[in-house]
Amino acid sequence: MTERFFTMDHFWEFPYPSQRMPVLARNVVATSQPLATQAGLRMLLKGGNAVDAALAAAITLTVVEPTGNGIGGDAFAIVWDGKTLHGLNGSGRAPRALSRQRYAGLAEMPRTGWETVTVPGAVDAWVRLSSRLGKLPFAELFAPAIDYAEHGFPVSPITAGRWQDAWPIYAQFPEIARTFFPQRRAPRAGEFFRCPEQAETLAAIAASRGEAFYRGRLAERIAACAAAEGGALTRADLDAHRSDWVEPLCRDYRGARLHEIPPNGQGIAALIALGILSRFELSRHAPESAASLHLQIEAMKAAFAEVFRHVADSDHMRVAPEELLAERRLAALAAGIDLDRAAPPTADAPAGGGTVYLAAADAGGAMVSLIQSNYLGFGSGVVVPGTGIALHNRGCGFVLEAGHPNEVGGGKRPFHTIIPGFVTRGGRPLISFGVMGAHMQPQGHLQMMVRICDYGQNPQAALDAPRWHVAPDASVALEAGFPAAVVADLRKRGHRVVLGEAAALFGGGQTILRLPEGYLAASDPRKDGQAAGF
Repeated sequence: MTERFFTMDHFWEFPYPSQRMPVLARNVVATSQPLATQAGLRMLLKGGNAVDAALAAAITLTVVEPTGNGIGGDAFAIVWDGKTLHGLNGSGRAPRALSRQRYAGLAEMPRTGWETVTVPGAVDAWVRLSSRLGKLPFAELFAPAIDYAEHGFPVSPITAGRWQDAWPIYAQFPEIARTFFPQRRAPRAGEFFRCPEQAETLAAIAASRGEAFYRGRLAERIAACAAAEGGALTRADLDAHRSDWVEPLCRDYRGARLHEIPPNGQGIAALIALGILSRFELSRHAPESAASLHLQIEAMKAAFAEVFRHVADSDHMRVAPEELLAERRLAALAAGIDLDRAAPPTADAPAGGGTVYLAAADAGGAMVSLIQSNYLGFGSGVVVPGTGIALHNRGCGFVLEAGHPNEVGGGKRPFHTIIPGFVTRGGRPLISFGVMGAHMQPQGHLQMMVRICDYGQNPQAALDAPRWHVAPDASVALEAGFPAAVVADLRKRGHRVVLGEAAALFGGGQTILRLPEGYLAASDPRKDGQAAGF
């Protein structure tokens, strides 16, 4: 009888509106998958700190949510260690052999295959964070992930849906089909999935502190696979990779300060948009009003136009990030907003992708904001045989326009969509947060800041609230929950409003707010995730 329930079509549906409650505790973890959250809590219970918890959760997510990240992806982090804010750029660079000539005849970068593969940076990011800011032995952080990979885990409902959606994209790649779609289909919600090859790979990374991945036997297998299949990635490319500690960019907004990782990421888009919005009294308008949404949308469009023209690998940008955030420039952008009319599109946005975001905080005062991704779901479609390593397709972030600062080139980091957010106030930590979903991410950061700082909403309410999303063609998707009158008003202002878009379009976030004592942790209902603590 029990098995019959699991096979009924409506068993995994959740037809009723729900309201998640925030978790209040001295030690908290919030991720997009409950098993990963619990992995983080296990590290805190062992005496580890927020960095250990975040890393254990991140490593576990490569196993239990492979639709959004993997061992072969990139990662970024912002960490408050109790005294100082640290930024880590864990994105990889293009193989040295890549150039625009390699893509002759193409109008845009391909979406899958070896031509989209850049050096994976997540593993090195784990090592760097652990070495500098963690407490527990590095290998101990891998125990939950290795166990789930070797013995299996029940696939959660939303992840199962994304897995199913990915099958038509990757069915043509034999190794990814064998590894992640062993029955020529995605695992269904509640079914156990096992990947012993991932367990072996993670064990090798744990034992060698990442050396096996960049300079050892895993590096040999990655390079051999590239050579056999016509890829440009070499052992020298892997050996040369290093994550970079960076100073986060910041922007004050309504008494708070938002920090973002500097380019090659798009976090600066949220800072530009907030700089524009700071010139308007947004709180005069209701949170779901057309007037408030119009201003936010127009600020975001202006910010994207700046970012897609100028943002690239920091070594190749012609306009400095500080110039993009200059007050005179932001004032000019604000002056260009028509309060009653939508502006036309001015720049293209990157294609969609899959990402995981997590946050952690401990009783000692440390807070972590961490994000990692394979970009387009499982990434490039390339899985290195016998390893369970799905390589990302971050090369899609390059452009083929000659002379553009983000033009594809060997040794360059591509434009990156994934961005962790962090908020301070008065020089002290306040919020670690992020919203997943390609170029929804800076839009999500903007909407979270507006709801918390302008409208005084708690982080869980800010995550639960309906969202808007500006598409590459400047059309505006509205999530269910906005009144019909607001939709009509936006259309009257010239916005091309689209309703009924897929839930995945609006991303999914996690948030931790520092209280006078302890924390408030919140998890987005758009994902399988969980906030938990003790």
